[in-house]
Amino acid sequence: MIKNLLIVITVLLLIFGGTSMTMAKNNDWDKTFPKSDKVVIKKVNFKNRYGIKLVGDLYIPKNLTSEKLPAIAVSGPFGAVKEQSSGLYAQTLAEKGFITLAFDPSYTGESGGEPRNVASPDINTEDFSAAVDFLSNQKNVNPEKIGIIGICGFGGFGLNAAAIDTRIKATVTITMYDMTRVTAKGYFDSMDENARYEFKKQLNNQRTEDFKKGDYAKASGLPEKLKGDEPQFVKDYYGYYKTPRGFHKRSINSNGNWNMTSSLSLINLPILAYSNEIKSAVLMVHGENAHSRYFSEDAFKKLKGNNKELLIIKNTNHVDLYDNLEKIPFDKIAQFFTTYLKEIK
Repeated sequence: MIKNLLIVITVLLLIFGGTSMTMAKNNDWDKTFPKSDKVVIKKVNFKNRYGIKLVGDLYIPKNLTSEKLPAIAVSGPFGAVKEQSSGLYAQTLAEKGFITLAFDPSYTGESGGEPRNVASPDINTEDFSAAVDFLSNQKNVNPEKIGIIGICGFGGFGLNAAAIDTRIKATVTITMYDMTRVTAKGYFDSMDENARYEFKKQLNNQRTEDFKKGDYAKASGLPEKLKGDEPQFVKDYYGYYKTPRGFHKRSINSNGNWNMTSSLSLINLPILAYSNEIKSAVLMVHGENAHSRYFSEDAFKKLKGNNKELLIIKNTNHVDLYDNLEKIPFDKIAQFFTTYLKEIK
């Protein structure tokens, strides 16, 4: 049992950190994707309900008229920053006529919160609502027409936000992870109660050591170099976060490590308990070949109403939907938001 537990823990922690690397980007552009000449970008900040300052990039279509536009808040993947995948989504949808906000979650990137590199299912859900607070008070945004996009782990937090925040009129999840489920039960629910108990013992013993040392132990992350025998999805993560394709110096998965004891709150506080009560529209997008596909399929089964859709993209893995423009269904996503943010409800 202990051997199996260690395997599960190792695989879990592989996606929660990284090692150092030099970022190869243009001096005047700190994103991992090309800059568009169709939008204006503004650095903004706002506080969430816990008083933590969040920092984001606001993407505004050029030639903006006096008409108030629909808006979309975007965050994720888990361990990424707004200069990576969420910024790409925000910029692309701004090109299509939406005001968009890509933001760094609490304790990560340029956002505030101490200690650094901490995850919380409650606070990270709140981060989406804080983004809605901000957008609702922008003079060029229609506060009745706000949607959100959550990528990877923030797909789960985004869906959780939609269950509590009735101001969110439409939600898109991309290659969704339920971080509470995978942390408590392992991939494909392979961690049983006894193994979970041993995991909790390890983490709580670490709390004692952290207090004694006055610092926080870091979780393992993606390897500096691949050996070749890693699971395919680890290779996929490496191909995004650890290469010039998606590397960013502020991204935990590229250049840092999560605090090890962050896993405790994820184990003990499952999200999506009330997702069946979401009345607003939801579009869930996942790759056919993604190791994480079952998270979206299972979450979709709980949703109710004819305004819910699960879209599986053929011949696509988990990471393809981070930045592969040939795989990401941007036209479909834009049409979804156009449809469900069209009418004031």
